Amino acid sequence: MGFLSILSFAHKLIEERVKPGEPVVDATAGNGVDTVYLARCTGPSGTVYAFDIQAAALERTAARCALEAPGHRVELVHHSHAELAEALPTETHGRVAAVTFNLGYLPGHDHATITTAASTLPALEAAASLLRRGGVITIVLYTGHPGGQEEAEAVEAWAASLPQAQYQVLTYRYLNQRNHPPYCVAIEKR
Repeated sequence: MGFLSILSFAHKLIEERVKPGEPVVDATAGNGVDTVYLARCTGPSGTVYAFDIQAAALERTAARCALEAPGHRVELVHHSHAELAEALPTETHGRVAAVTFNLGYLPGHDHATITTAASTLPALEAAASLLRRGGVITIVLYTGHPGGQEEAEAVEAWAASLPQAQYQVLTYRYLNQRNHPPYCVAIEKR
């Protein structure tokens, strides 16, 4: 058994809900870790839509997928996650099993390019509308960089405002770690 981690918790929530063949979304492709995980969950018959505004992130994601998830359908989308609804095929609307967000900046790259509430909140709204019943949104938040705390607070306020009859929202975080540890907000559509 491995150690407790925020990312493994988010992945477990996704794994429990995604069935082979379903459409899934990596809203922040980054280095492709979540994209590969989603591809494995949905299998070769499903499609992963991986979004990023940085070409370098999509290149890294493509390379990782070629090595770690060959034969899986991964659509790389060079757009902001705020454009989820417009960029996804209409036949996926209301059928998406999982949308994952790993907010902050691209590790090992330009730390000045970060996600912000201005694009993340519209992306979350779109993700919630795209989900099927029983689908999940996972949001891994990092607060240790400039703008990270503000984005996290906006995400939490948005998630807390979701109607309880339609969405179940939880937070998973470390209680004994200092120096801005990451944490996860998860949303399941009822």
